[in-house]
Amino acid sequence: MITFVPDQPRWKQVAAVVRARIASGEYPPRTRVPSVLQLQAEFGIAAATGQKVHRALREEGLIYTEPGLGSFVSE
Repeated sequence: MITFVPDQPRWKQVAAVVRARIASGEYPPRTRVPSVLQLQAEFGIAAATGQKVHRALREEGLIYTEPGLGSFVSE
């Protein structure tokens, strides 16, 4: 779990952690990223916050979602 700073939205802080994991290769291309439920468990966030994280990373082109399968790191 991370320590959240009060002056930045939590979804941005969690997205930064996931983004860093993608950049470091911890989450290589075509591998599944944590689901919203997994983000909730790891970071203690609400489902809506986890959904914002996924939405932001999709908009950045870092992940893509396959309905019924999950979200994965883009090439």
